[in-house]
Amino acid sequence: MGVKDILVHLDGGPPGPRLALAADLARRLGAHLAGLFVVEVPLPVLAGADGGGGLALAALIEQLREAEIAKAALRKAEFEAALAPFGLAGEWRQEEGAALGILPRHARHADLLVLGQPESEDGAAMARVEAALFASGRPLLMVPHAGAPARIGRRVLVGWNASREAARALHDALPLMAGAEAVTVLVANPEATPGAHGDQPGADIARHLARHGLAVTVQVVASPELGAGELLLNAAADLGADLLVMGGYGHSRLREWILGGATRTLLREATLPVLMSH
Repeated sequence: MGVKDILVHLDGGPPGPRLALAADLARRLGAHLAGLFVVEVPLPVLAGADGGGGLALAALIEQLREAEIAKAALRKAEFEAALAPFGLAGEWRQEEGAALGILPRHARHADLLVLGQPESEDGAAMARVEAALFASGRPLLMVPHAGAPARIGRRVLVGWNASREAARALHDALPLMAGAEAVTVLVANPEATPGAHGDQPGADIARHLARHGLAVTVQVVASPELGAGELLLNAAADLGADLLVMGGYGHSRLREWILGGATRTLLREATLPVLMSH
């Protein structure tokens, strides 16, 4: 089965290339495209002991809410304008509340979630990505702020460590990779995962991809002084890749998941779209 439902998350800032890329994917794949804007509204604060501070704060919160609703109207207009040239089937979704719960819930009813790259200092945006990755059960396509290609899937880099997450991401990415000119499977520091790869690291997954009609090259890089995230970014630049596919990793800490080092590096520093699955 292919990708038939795409959800693009829009927020208060300009959408950048993510909206155009989501619309292009919907056109290419014959998919339905939905745009989601979550109006984050803090809980109202009642009047304090002084009888006035709480009411003033509540009024300020309402002003902030109205400002977010105004931003949502701008994003809606941009969303509709992106769909119009292609005659795409789409819908606008707007909901008030906590994005950490709302975003994964909407993503569960789609095949692919498209969202923007979080600013490195924006903890709330990074938390939204964590929630989408670990709680939605769906792949996410993170689009960088600038420099993203108009179309992805021509030259694909796959970060492969033979893990469950990597296998899931690669399977989820196959519809986006159909007809790719070149697919490179990068196995970084295979000695770090002894017994996972077989006699020839990357050979088995390359044969699997070849059966899907893809032209595959395997690169094995041993560079213990560099982390997997840095190695993948370097390779993506050298290859001129327009899409990076990798597992999204994390560590469980009681009831929440925390991003792993390589995953966090890619989210913060990637200069090309990254498809991740957990």
